[in-house]
This record gives sequence, structure tokens and C-alpha cells, in this order.
Amino acid sequence: MAEAPDLVAPEPGRLIIWTLLHSYIGKEKATNWIEHCPGPTSSQAGKGDACAGCPNQAICASAPKGPDPDIPLITARLASIRHKILVLSGKGGVGKSTFSTLLAHAFASNPQSTVGIMDADICGPSIPKMMDVEAETIHVSADGWNPVWVSDNLAVMSIQFMLPNRDDAVIWRGPKKNGLIKQFLKDVEWGEMDYLIVDTPPGTSDEHLSVNSLLKESGVDGAVLVTTPQEVSLLDVRKEVDFCRKAGIRILGLVENMSGFVCPSCKHQSDIFKATTGGGRQLAADLDIEFLGSIPLDPRVGMACDFGESFIDSFPDSPATLALKSVVRQVGRLLGDQDVL
Repeated sequence: MAEAPDLVAPEPGRLIIWTLLHSYIGKEKATNWIEHCPGPTSSQAGKGDACAGCPNQAICASAPKGPDPDIPLITARLASIRHKILVLSGKGGVGKSTFSTLLAHAFASNPQSTVGIMDADICGPSIPKMMDVEAETIHVSADGWNPVWVSDNLAVMSIQFMLPNRDDAVIWRGPKKNGLIKQFLKDVEWGEMDYLIVDTPPGTSDEHLSVNSLLKESGVDGAVLVTTPQEVSLLDVRKEVDFCRKAGIRILGLVENMSGFVCPSCKHQSDIFKATTGGGRQLAADLDIEFLGSIPLDPRVGMACDFGESFIDSFPDSPATLALKSVVRQVGRLLGDQDVL
């Protein structure tokens, strides 16, 4: 049987349908089906011959047709942001949100740069805690929602600021999560910024599909993928790379987190999580993506996040700080910015 062709940058609505079909009928059938799908915004949505038997036929037939009227508003709102970066991971627990905060602090260490973090992990927001703004609330002005400012040039937006109590669970289905993400992009007055970092939940969920479709017109500069050396993490990164390629998201590169432990006394590095299949560097070579670097373990990273401090400012000589700065310079180079630090 001939191998099913890979999709390249499908229309976002069709990508959502493909993702759902993939779970029901498998990749090959889903790919063949989606090639003939009219798309959920088409006048033939739910009515075409290809729609017969599709589990989403009724949804597409009853959904509003035409482009999302909020897309131009989002594009206008984000026009003053130079670079938009997604931080993705296939597996939870690899330090993705930690990396997002480290990346934001690194960019913000340049007083000439203004940085924002959008916490798109609706059900598990952790950025406010790591930035020591967990107790803050959102203020509304004539220009829209105001993000919470950590410092003069670093701002955060998260659902955590809307919860009555810090331990309240967010038990939402896709439409409500997508609606809030749209509000973060459309109604938040980010202002003029150099970098907007979007911290996403693990995997490829509603949040990823929503962010990708809503930012399509305003432009995403690319995604940074975060992994650890173990094969169980690399396995999910392969799926994340496949998602990015199908969604038309540029992959800036791969970062291997927790790649080893450097003894602060003798400077000897020990591999805590051994790479059984070559680690992130080998995976990047296999998938033909940029390897941005390895960040070693430092227990003080966790401590800095718990207290909401900037790790790179508190421990400038740590091997983890030096490795992170190298990664940031690589990202800056790929974005066309040479003096990011």
C-alpha cells in the first residue's frame, strides 16, 4: 500500500479535524480523508461527499461559516510585537515552563528589550508563581486588559490572575479554553514589545491548535521545543515536530534540558538522565532541525522559581546560566537579533 502523503501547513480548521480523525481512524485514513475535506469555514462544510461518515459532519454543518471576525483584531493588537515565540514540549515534566521563564528573564536582562509571557497552559498555570506575581489580579482600562508587570520591561498574562483562590482547579472543555486564549490575544494591551513568549501545555491539545490558528495572520516567528535526554521524552518530541510541520509552524530548534549535573566544586559533569539513544542532539540531527544547546541541572533553578527570582541574575556563573545564555543567543540569531543580551 502506498504511503500516505504528509500534509504541509493545512488550514487551521482542517488541522483540528485531522487531529480528531487521527484518534478515531488512524493516520493514513485521516490523511486521505482530510485531503478532500472542504474545511469547517467552507460553504460545503458538512455537506460535501467527503463529509459522509466523518464524525464531525454535524459540527461542521452547524458551525458559523467564513473567517473568524476576531482575527483582524488580533492581528492589529499584536502588530506592535516584533517577535512571537512558542515554547512546546511533547512530554510534561521536562522543564518547559521553567525554560519559558528563564528565556523571558534572559531577554529582559537587556534593558533595551521589552518582554511578555502569555501562559497558555489554562488548566495548569505556573508562570505567575515562577515570576512571583501569583497574588496579582488583572486590571482593565479603556485599552483592554493590562498584563501584570514583573519589572519595568517584563509582563505576564495568565488565568491564575482570574482565579478566586490560588488552588482552584480549572475544569474547562476546549471551547472555553480557546475563548480565553482568544481574549489573551485580542483584549490584552501588550503594547510595544520585542518578544512575546507563549508557554503552552504539554502535547498537542486544544490550546496549541487555538494559538496556531489565531496567530496565523499576525505571524509566529517559530517554536522552541524542550526535551530531556531520555527516549521516553524524545518519543513525544518527534510527535511535536510532526505537529509543527503539519501546522506550518517554523521550528527554531530543540533544547535539551536537565542534560547533566555539573559539580559546583570540581566542575565534573555527571549524567543524571543518561541518553540511551543519543539524546536531543542526535534527535535534532535525525529530524533535520537546529540543536540550540544543552542546559545542565542546577538545583538552584528550582529554588529561584519557587521564590520568583531571576536565576540568571542570582547565579550568573552557574553552568546552567552560561548554557542558557548560549541558547538565547542562538534564538536571537535565528530571529535576526544579534545583541539580545
